[in-house]
Amino acid sequence: MQKTLIVLLLVFLQSFGAPAQSIQKPVQAKDGIPIGNSTVLDAGIIAKMEAAITDGTFPNIHSVLIAKSNKLVYEHYWPGKDEIWGNYKGIVEHAKDSLHDIRSISKSVVSACIGIAIQQGKIKSVDQRVFEFFPEYEKLDTGLIAGLTIKHLLTMTSGLKWNEDVPYDNAENSEIKMAFSKNQVEFVLSQPMDYPPGKSWKYNGGTTQLLAAIIERTTGKKIDEFAGEYLFKPLGITKFQWTKYPNTNYPAAASGLRLTSRDLMKFGLLYSQKGKWQNKQILSVQWVEDSFKPYTDLPFDGGKYGYQFWIWPTDFQGKTVNMVTAVGNGDQRIFFNSALDVVIVVTAGNYNTWNVQKNALALVREFINPALIKK
Repeated sequence: MQKTLIVLLLVFLQSFGAPAQSIQKPVQAKDGIPIGNSTVLDAGIIAKMEAAITDGTFPNIHSVLIAKSNKLVYEHYWPGKDEIWGNYKGIVEHAKDSLHDIRSISKSVVSACIGIAIQQGKIKSVDQRVFEFFPEYEKLDTGLIAGLTIKHLLTMTSGLKWNEDVPYDNAENSEIKMAFSKNQVEFVLSQPMDYPPGKSWKYNGGTTQLLAAIIERTTGKKIDEFAGEYLFKPLGITKFQWTKYPNTNYPAAASGLRLTSRDLMKFGLLYSQKGKWQNKQILSVQWVEDSFKPYTDLPFDGGKYGYQFWIWPTDFQGKTVNMVTAVGNGDQRIFFNSALDVVIVVTAGNYNTWNVQKNALALVREFINPALIKK
């Protein structure tokens, strides 16, 4: 009799459709990230996103975090193949406390440190010449490269001959050559010039390494030490790693940082809140605004480049908006969508795979934006 009543009850409920879906609320941790209401997201669309990641339609995604109005409203992790700076680690069970390679998002972190050093008065301005910081290379301070400034390094318009267009397992890749050189700074400054500084954009991890070296010359601290004290500590980030070059033991400024996804979100929220975290101004408002300005055109997809941030024109509700993005090899992303007041963090393990169509950007366009707009 009881079994019959249960069956009848299930039939009755099904006649009214499936039960409403809900989204699990993010964990309220002691890391200072404020938690918002997940009802700002369409639960049905988010469920479809989770299914598409779980079944591999969107391959090897490790985490997705969404903040709306500077509050975390969604957080989810998936197991997947991973590596640490090229060293395969097998299937990793990712979670909120897991460190993850952020690869070239490291560049955006170095950019933030330059802004802090300027606030401290250690660096005068982005218009300072690079060779002012490296007098021992006076013999190289001649010709076109003599005009190289910090701003050229930040915007990747150095004019230096550089090749990161080939895979990172190719010995001809300039960043790989730099990584195994005996002196990374000398290696970069010794490269020939293709263009005058400021005239042409070229992706160049060596320019980020010079920025890190300038931090050390002006503050006495290597980039991992400086970031740890003046950026991470104020953000409450205590757990991080920064992979070092094999020959010099210097942090790989352009690609070596490892953070948790939540701490990556903190970095994103810092910029979303104009440099402020818990009522403390860590970055100046001006630096944040300058970092997101489109200084130079990219040679593809109509994109532009700021201070180690990418800026992409994106179709949004019938109009084109600029979506600022911090980008790392393997599909590591921080998306800033000011039109929706949203910050999105995605980590993944698709390193050195450039033809993935169902990637982080597709995830945002197909699921996350619609899930927010429909609410």
